[in-house]
Amino acid sequence: MSSDTPSTNLWLERSRLDGMMLGAVSYGGFFILTVQAAIALMQRPRHGGKIADNRLTLLAYIFITFVLGTIGFAGNAKYTQMIWIDLRDAPGGPSALIEDEMNYSINVVAISCYLVMEWFMQALLLYRCFVIWNWARYVMVPMIILYIAMIAMGVLVLIESSAGAIFYDINTELAYLSLEVGLTVIYSVLVTSRLLSMRGLMKQIIREYDSSTYDTVVLMVVESAMAYIAYAIVFIVSFGMHSNVSNLCFLSISHVQGIAQLLIIIRVARGRAITSEQTRAIAAHTTMAFSATVSDEMEEINIEPTAGSEEGSVELYSGLEKAAETKEETA
Repeated sequence: MSSDTPSTNLWLERSRLDGMMLGAVSYGGFFILTVQAAIALMQRPRHGGKIADNRLTLLAYIFITFVLGTIGFAGNAKYTQMIWIDLRDAPGGPSALIEDEMNYSINVVAISCYLVMEWFMQALLLYRCFVIWNWARYVMVPMIILYIAMIAMGVLVLIESSAGAIFYDINTELAYLSLEVGLTVIYSVLVTSRLLSMRGLMKQIIREYDSSTYDTVVLMVVESAMAYIAYAIVFIVSFGMHSNVSNLCFLSISHVQGIAQLLIIIRVARGRAITSEQTRAIAAHTTMAFSATVSDEMEEINIEPTAGSEEGSVELYSGLEKAAETKEETA
């Protein structure tokens, strides 16, 4: 069967179509997890646990990212239809439409939605990191600077895209992707190191302390981050090499990042009652172990752990850290 399409363009067209199918599959997973996360946040936790104080904020986050992701996916699906159906007789055929995709406003809208969606997701990562580190300035300042730089690169990408530049020739996009992945890596390292430090301190104060909670949270952070980081690295390398492999990742990378975020939200929402019980258990064991010393020191620094609250857990950790240091000094 003969064809007038040059064989050198077939891989470009196949990669774009396969990338759209991967985007559809990943959007399906993103949609299902969005519904599950919304339901988990609206339901009252089991065993009488306290509902998260920031549930309305998380629901708003879920709604905004879902709307942005849906608009972006709809734009990509529509342009895929335009490539092989509506504009199939355009000069240059599908290959030219793929290369010059930024000449069409529907693609500019789609990439704009995905960029704003990614900014919201990175903002949530920063918030989690700041809470775990008890809003330490030496952690907040560098992370906020990187976040602002990432947004600035994203704005430049939008400006160049709106001017009709070939997307894979926009070097600013490579810088933007590197900053975004770098933020995720730094977040994972900071949160993991902090949680491991908290676990070590709890074991130091309470010898028989069950550290399975911290182990589970660390694994959750690492697993969710690694899935996105690995996927993003493949995209960055192929994008930098101007390889068509990047087409396989381009239309689904934002969905993968959103899925990683939603997995954490679902686990936190569903496990809030267990966290509350474990927090109360930690407080009880601490009181029993240091009824004569640590309890007085905790009262002096006004630490009152709140069940089911991330901020309360961090404050409890800070109080225990100070108590441990005082104990070492008096020993």
